[in-house]
Amino acid sequence: MQEKLFVIKIGGALIDDEELLEQFLEQFSEIQEKKILVHGGGKLATTLADKLGIKQKLVNGRRITDKDTLDIVAMVYAGGINKNIVAKLQQKKCKAIGFSGADANLIKATKREDEEIDFGFVGDITEKSINKKIISKLLKLGLVPVFSAITHDKKGHLFNTNADTIASVIAQALSIKYDVELLYCFDKDGVLEDVNNPESTIKNISEEEFSTLKDEGKLHKGILPKLENALGAVKNNVNKVFLIKETELKNHIENHHAGTEICL
Repeated sequence: MQEKLFVIKIGGALIDDEELLEQFLEQFSEIQEKKILVHGGGKLATTLADKLGIKQKLVNGRRITDKDTLDIVAMVYAGGINKNIVAKLQQKKCKAIGFSGADANLIKATKREDEEIDFGFVGDITEKSINKKIISKLLKLGLVPVFSAITHDKKGHLFNTNADTIASVIAQALSIKYDVELLYCFDKDGVLEDVNNPESTIKNISEEEFSTLKDEGKLHKGILPKLENALGAVKNNVNKVFLIKETELKNHIENHHAGTEICL
């Protein structure tokens, strides 16, 4: 029987709320099974860019990561945010260790190629990008890896990489060795059929149901990458995938009924 592993992703809204982050990390630290935390960025990178007079470029709602922006996100994501989370977890007696993908060559990315848009220093990853051997060794040592959304190409370049994708691909890569449960934690009770009705949580979503909801325009832009990555994980041997409210982590771990489950 495979050992249980939770891969848990948190986003910027939680990171920006110090009180909520503290509560979440308390719940996270109490998980007895092996666990990995993946975090995105918050408003801090944008705030710092504004202070430094570095304009942020968006194309179709997606950030272009030029060299100046890369310097900022690397400092903020892999530096300030990552180490702040690790320090808070140490306070809670959780043996956390913070990483970018460059550390120990843990996540190797390739520069995103797009015929129409140059995204700059944005990296894409696949299951082969993940250094399963070293991550497994860290877990065996009782350490709790905390990953920022910064990767590298082993040629001396750092990349900004989508944190939802990092969580999904890590979960897929480690599903060979572990019984993996992937959790996307955000500020809703799950996927809502009506974004204006917090009571409209959908309990289960299959690929077919996802396509229908997407075609009907019921999924807002922020939830789409989470669902696409969640479906990718389910298709590639990740045992369970849920989207849950960040305050419901402990409830979900103990009772397994919070949020929306993604299934085939």
